Amino acid sequence: MRVEHALRIAAPPDVVWAVTEDVERWPELTPTITSVTRVDDGPLRLGSQARIKQPAQPEAVWTVTEFVDGERFAWETRRPGLRMTGSHRVSLSGNGTTNHLGVEASGVLAVLLGPFLRPVMHRALVQENEGMKARCEAIARERAQAPSLP
Repeated sequence: MRVEHALRIAAPPDVVWAVTEDVERWPELTPTITSVTRVDDGPLRLGSQARIKQPAQPEAVWTVTEFVDGERFAWETRRPGLRMTGSHRVSLSGNGTTNHLGVEASGVLAVLLGPFLRPVMHRALVQENEGMKARCEAIARERAQAPSLP
């Protein structure tokens, strides 16, 4: 089962990407994430891990399984009977950016809980994208208002 949501953001791709890869600040953007703690140091990259706590869910370690700097990353976590993969992709859209979020759930629990999980996952993606939009557009406005250097 895969659920996706895309939202146009009035900010350049580099701004959206910077907010996307700053995973430890995501709890400031959305009520769907309580805490994110990087397990490793340095920039986000293939193999990076983060411990994520979400409301009404046990804490889980997510591992980056795909990474293209400035463009996209995917990560996954596993629990008995369930594998979750989250995808994050930014793409140029006119004078802004489209932010693409996706979640794929597989395993016996995904099949059994699919009718319940699908709307919950979609609602979470919408909230996450709205939080990204608000933060990125605020940063873009701040940049536009900053005086130019001579």
